[in-house]
Amino acid sequence: MPLLKLHHHHLQFLKSPKLFPISKTIPPQHSNFLLNPIYNPKLPLNSLSNVNCKIVRCVSSAKVPKWMRREEDERDNFELEYLAPDGEVYQKTLRLVECAMFSAVSGLTYLLSNSLAIENYFGCFFALPIVLSSMRWGVSAARKTMVGTFVLLFVLSGPVKALTYLLMHGLLGFAMGSMWRSKASWGISIFCCAVVRAMGAIGYVLISSFLIEENILALITVNIHASLTYVFTSVGLQSAPSMDIIYAIFGSLLLVNCTFFVFLLHLLYAVFFTKFGMKSSLRLPRWLETAI
Repeated sequence: MPLLKLHHHHLQFLKSPKLFPISKTIPPQHSNFLLNPIYNPKLPLNSLSNVNCKIVRCVSSAKVPKWMRREEDERDNFELEYLAPDGEVYQKTLRLVECAMFSAVSGLTYLLSNSLAIENYFGCFFALPIVLSSMRWGVSAARKTMVGTFVLLFVLSGPVKALTYLLMHGLLGFAMGSMWRSKASWGISIFCCAVVRAMGAIGYVLISSFLIEENILALITVNIHASLTYVFTSVGLQSAPSMDIIYAIFGSLLLVNCTFFVFLLHLLYAVFFTKFGMKSSLRLPRWLETAI
């Protein structure tokens, strides 16, 4: 009994409010401190919201430095120039893509026509992509198209067909595109393109002679000499033409042939470009302009 009474008095002593006063109005500061770092229990909620608003206003009203604004303006201008259709980067990309497409179309067309033995029927169209590229983007674009086609044919079919295309069609298209780009007269353009075509034909004959180990040019001139000798003998002339005359006749016939071919190409390409809406960039003769 005395032990029980002693324990009872000890519990009442611990629960006495006089010794351990407990305040019931203390708020849970730890949770509010985590949610709001500027929390002060002595301040009402309205004052806390006003303090937060002031801080937000100060941050939003801070002025941006001029160098940051300048960098942002330069970045925006660069992006607009990069994406604009009239921008320099866009135009260079478009030119490169068109040159690649023209090279692919020209190379594959020449390869298929040569493989199917229909090159003579489509030979007038092989120089068209180079001339079109020159009229649209300039002489440098025509050169890129010609070189791209040559490299494509070199990879797909070997150096012989690539050189054949370059000598017979590539150089002709490049010369014709350069003349039309500079708006030269048709007389000068036809003469220069005919000379380029004739030189390409002679180069093609020399390459073929090297490959078959036979002088094709000598065979051609000998046959011409024999034919003229037979004609002179049948007429009653005892003299035979010299080899210099034979070479002059051969060069003249070749140049005449190339001149007619280039003239037909000028007519055909003039009609095509007129139908494509590029008549303003052409310098046509009066009779052809009236006819078109």
